[in-house]
Amino acid sequence: MLYENLKDFTGKTCPCGKDHNVFVPELCIKNGAINEMPFFIEKFGAKKAFIIADENTYRAAGKKVCDILKKKAFQFVEYVISGTIKPDEYTVGRVVLHFVNDCDIIIAVGSGVINDTGKILSAIAKIPYIIVATAPSMDGYASKSSSVDVDGLKVSLSSRCADVIIGDLEVLKNAPLKMLKAGLGDMLAKYISIAEWRIAREIVGEYYCEEIAKLVRTALKKCIDNAKGLLERDETAVKAVFEGLVLCGIAMSFAGLSRPASGVEHYFSHIWDMRGLEFGSKTELHGLQCAVATLIAAGLYENIAKVTPSEKKALDFVSDFNYGAWSKKLSSFLGGAANIMIANERIEKKYDKEKHAERLRNIIDKWDVILKIVREEIPERKKILKILRFIKAPETPEELGIDCDLFTTFEATKDIRDKYVLSRLTWDLGIMEEVETWL
Repeated sequence: MLYENLKDFTGKTCPCGKDHNVFVPELCIKNGAINEMPFFIEKFGAKKAFIIADENTYRAAGKKVCDILKKKAFQFVEYVISGTIKPDEYTVGRVVLHFVNDCDIIIAVGSGVINDTGKILSAIAKIPYIIVATAPSMDGYASKSSSVDVDGLKVSLSSRCADVIIGDLEVLKNAPLKMLKAGLGDMLAKYISIAEWRIAREIVGEYYCEEIAKLVRTALKKCIDNAKGLLERDETAVKAVFEGLVLCGIAMSFAGLSRPASGVEHYFSHIWDMRGLEFGSKTELHGLQCAVATLIAAGLYENIAKVTPSEKKALDFVSDFNYGAWSKKLSSFLGGAANIMIANERIEKKYDKEKHAERLRNIIDKWDVILKIVREEIPERKKILKILRFIKAPETPEELGIDCDLFTTFEATKDIRDKYVLSRLTWDLGIMEEVETWL
């Protein structure tokens, strides 16, 4: 099994200098995994469960969970969230208000929003948490943070990791096909995230762990090797994607940051989600958006490889850059979400000219190293396109139904938070005008 060495991994002093002694959740990934639920509940000595699901996930697996608990005469309270749910304060508030205080374990049945909400409630109530996955669609199952829209801005809130992750392959393989594709799409994003993690180490001295990167690469390769079976709901392919997504969550916990699983491609998705919140524009599943953005990013990196850095050009560009004008454009493009980004810049000072000059020196000195990283980590765009076409996934923002200026989306990704990604690199190089012609 892919995770047999994880607990050994946490017990060693890593070459990166960190001891990765972080919590690794119990994993039960097999056919009939839901039937193991009573064992895990008894392991925690719990007496009464609070079960969270939405209408779709209740049909997929929630009812079965309840039936199993009834047979064991185990007490529980179920809260099935009605209607369309979104990852926002309203959904979290609804669940918190329905929570019954004498419950001593939380069981969430679902994927993205349900899992994030369950993790937040678990952190608030300070009781164990079990997630019964209903789709291999995203990499948050094993992470200790929750992605939530707060005041229109997509943020990662510190919550807690699930104590147990149950992935019943019979349930997972019967998830909507779009969600299976989204899971592989989220895994494809790791090509970019690992590359940018390494690049950030070279340019801004960010912490990096090669051992964690190896774990992610191994999981990604297994997903790609088995991608041909995804459309047929082949258990091996579905299991590879689900295990890969879980491992990426664990990798983020090992690293203590999102770098192993998230780069500029995730920021494209976040920008589209923010516009959806602000203007009601269409969005799609996170993993599908990340897949399209990965394809875009791979193409941009192919163009970056043709660039020869120019110190004069970069310094002239930064000298002429008008942050006031840019912040107005950002506000127009994102609405209220831009306010938080603009406020954060007062602290982060990403556009500080002295800091830029220091980064630029590193970029020029290490340009060959940066290009080597790109070649090693990111496949040619046509390879990623071939995978997307094979699983019949969307290839462009238009196919996702997303209608917004792609170049401004790219520009805005550098402002989400102080994380060195491709858009920051192109700004530092002073080549934003060229990027517009590449898209």
